[in-house]
Amino acid sequence: MTASASRAERDDHANRHAARLAAVQAIYQMELTGVDAETVIREFSEHRFGHEIEGRAAANPDAEFFADIVRGVPHHQLAIDQVIAQGLAEGWKLQRIDSILRAILRAASFELVARPDVPAKVVIDEYVDIAHAFFGGEEPAFVNALLDRAAHRKRAAEFGEAAPDGELQF
Repeated sequence: MTASASRAERDDHANRHAARLAAVQAIYQMELTGVDAETVIREFSEHRFGHEIEGRAAANPDAEFFADIVRGVPHHQLAIDQVIAQGLAEGWKLQRIDSILRAILRAASFELVARPDVPAKVVIDEYVDIAHAFFGGEEPAFVNALLDRAAHRKRAAEFGEAAPDGELQF
């Protein structure tokens, strides 16, 4: 691999990571304010992307990837919330989870459900990293455990496993 190809790959990774982080923030905002996906996508694109944060140039999010996640979460909300609920301990409800944590889990679950082009292990690593950006306690480990269980159910073949009985694979 050439140095320029390696640099381009790092840039693509950074842009996708920035898109995921922005998508989590947008999904949180949508839940908090009730605003629709298109409005939030437009607001982020016009007012947040490409601007400095605390005097430093922010990473340039992959706008198309960002929009896909932000549109996809409400579009696949039922399947996403089922994926998350199946990973919760007995007696826990999705609404009991912190709203930022819920946004992280929803964005990640969208990728597991609707983006088979993104390897499950990448999804897990990326969103655990994002959880670390917001939380310093046990929440990143919770995100890791829940997404790992979900990935093994929804993407069993990626782990060399058979799909659980009755589990719809994506």
